[in-house]
Amino acid sequence: MTKGSCAESVTSEERNMQGQEQSQYKWNLKGETMVYVMSDIHGNIRRFHSIMDQIHLQPDDDTLYILGDVIDRHPDGIQILQEIMSMPNAQMLLGNHEYMMLNVVAPMDGIKLYYSPRKRWYDNHGQVTHRSFNKLSEEKRREIVRYLRSLPLNIDIEVKGIKYKLVHASPVEFYQDFSFDSEAEFAVWYRLPDRIEEKTDYVLIHGHTPTTYYQDGSPLRIWHDGTNRIDIDCGSGFEDGFVKGKTYYPEGRLACLRLDDMAEFYSEEIRT
Repeated sequence: MTKGSCAESVTSEERNMQGQEQSQYKWNLKGETMVYVMSDIHGNIRRFHSIMDQIHLQPDDDTLYILGDVIDRHPDGIQILQEIMSMPNAQMLLGNHEYMMLNVVAPMDGIKLYYSPRKRWYDNHGQVTHRSFNKLSEEKRREIVRYLRSLPLNIDIEVKGIKYKLVHASPVEFYQDFSFDSEAEFAVWYRLPDRIEEKTDYVLIHGHTPTTYYQDGSPLRIWHDGTNRIDIDCGSGFEDGFVKGKTYYPEGRLACLRLDDMAEFYSEEIRT
């Protein structure tokens, strides 16, 4: 195998097992712990470290959930991914950017896509991640592929008596025939409208869609719909730094939500 390909095939049996493991993943949280949730880091290691410096994650007591899209857009996605992989108290979900990456570097055996996987990934700013991935040893690339394949699509948790469903884009249970190839593709790609009709007994927390889709204001802030839904994608994939009068985006940053008391944390930003 040439360096950079890492195109491992997957049997139908392995694919079915992976789908069962990915669809739902439940954790029981006991004792005095702090539970943090972040999403859509998009390769910005400065923003990621800014949040980590603020929350002082305790390895024996706290849990950090990362709702996918660690990679792409900014250059350090692979480095951040490897940091997360080394953290025993961090649990990541599969995002659409990791989903695109897998379709290129380790496509599933027997799956026929209606689009070019490489073009879709590159159209979504995946080139920088692909270059970094290809510089790794074959062993490191295989470790990353195995890790990404193991990631769940949704996680159900309970904190202080409140049920939460953590997703990247949408709950698997909302899946219908929306012209997606699979439940997995739907769960990582479907963009939820500002109001959803489905009635749930949990609070839904997601990323994927920058909060500017649901509310005005700059810099971006975590969005609460007032009932049982929270969006925490505050545009870490946006341009790094804010230059007054020279940016076309609202000011993006990385957000983190602590579920124990709903405290909000935001990356410190460069302003000129």
